[in-house]
Amino acid sequence: MTVRKAPRAGTPAGMRVLNQRAVLERLRDGGPATRPQIARATGLSKPTVGQALLDLERRDLVRPIGRTTAGPGRSAVVYEPNPAAGYVLGVDIGRLRIRAAVADLAGSVVARVDERNRCRSASALVKTVKELAERTVADAGLGWSDLVVKVVGTPGVPNPADRTLTRAPNLPGWERPGLLDDLEAVLGPGLVVENDANLAAVGERAYGAAKGVDVFVCVTVGTGVGMGIVVDGRLFRGASGAAGEIGYLPFGESREGDTRTRGSVEAAVAADSVVALARAHGLTAKTAKDVFASARSGDGRALRAVADEAERLAYVVASVAAVVDPEVVVLGGGVGTNTDLLLPPLEAALRRTTPLTPRVVAGGLGDGAVLSGAVAMGLRSARDLVFERREPVTL
Repeated sequence: MTVRKAPRAGTPAGMRVLNQRAVLERLRDGGPATRPQIARATGLSKPTVGQALLDLERRDLVRPIGRTTAGPGRSAVVYEPNPAAGYVLGVDIGRLRIRAAVADLAGSVVARVDERNRCRSASALVKTVKELAERTVADAGLGWSDLVVKVVGTPGVPNPADRTLTRAPNLPGWERPGLLDDLEAVLGPGLVVENDANLAAVGERAYGAAKGVDVFVCVTVGTGVGMGIVVDGRLFRGASGAAGEIGYLPFGESREGDTRTRGSVEAAVAADSVVALARAHGLTAKTAKDVFASARSGDGRALRAVADEAERLAYVVASVAAVVDPEVVVLGGGVGTNTDLLLPPLEAALRRTTPLTPRVVAGGLGDGAVLSGAVAMGLRSARDLVFERREPVTL
């Protein structure tokens, strides 16, 4: 579809477009409404609102969904934004699993695919992401051109200047030069690549445990450790995008190995450290999931390992609380979601350690936090872009 050049502000055509935007924003923010209701909310006249609705309906940006039935007088047509005016693709690239989802402009997921990450190279992973995305779009009954925005969540810090990802040691080859170009080549324009912990925070604020909270952090503990920071309702990325890379905080005495590649805190609290703690207490376990399962069954060795892990997490929370002063700390990731076991010893350790004790809660979205955040971030852009993509009616 050819998009016309935007009309100049102050011209009749420009005013018509502004009216359309005002009406569409009222429907998006306030929900379905009739022409009189929109007129009262926007201050526009009923004829102006009627013309704007007609224009928006011609552009497939709004649709009628019925008529009012209550109250005196004639019934009125009720309108809502057309959720099928565009779609968002979200992708979550993790060390163990890759997830993809397609959502309409109302945020409803119309297709989702989830599979294990068996890739051992960046090239294989890029190819798998492409295939998974294409399968998800096909499952939704859509074409690639129906996508307005694509958002990919991944470990690491995107560097748009040199088109690389840094600080992603758990994905083999993922820090190679030009990786962002490789992803854009297979997923096309309109691609946003964002740190996965940042997206988890976005998801928790939009749909989960931090809904409506303006200052909070989302600490994700799984194969790696990360944190998304929200201040005044917005993501805080820092000067170079590395804000929240708490895996690189110092922890305890110097350890063997290159902590510049994998930080001290990540080595101390990530999933493999839970296994190491359990083995130190005499329990043989293959995964952190096994340790937590044994703890729930009452195994004393596993419970001691969980208490050790909680002590270490309390150090992380105390460090973050002293810098960010969050209202809430949301725990997520494969390890972090075991709050039924972790919270009591974690909170006890916090009380012993610091007077700064923010509320610590379990994430509300489980393993879907990053994907939900990708969709939420994509929707913010897509709802504006779809207005520009659809040819304005200015006759």
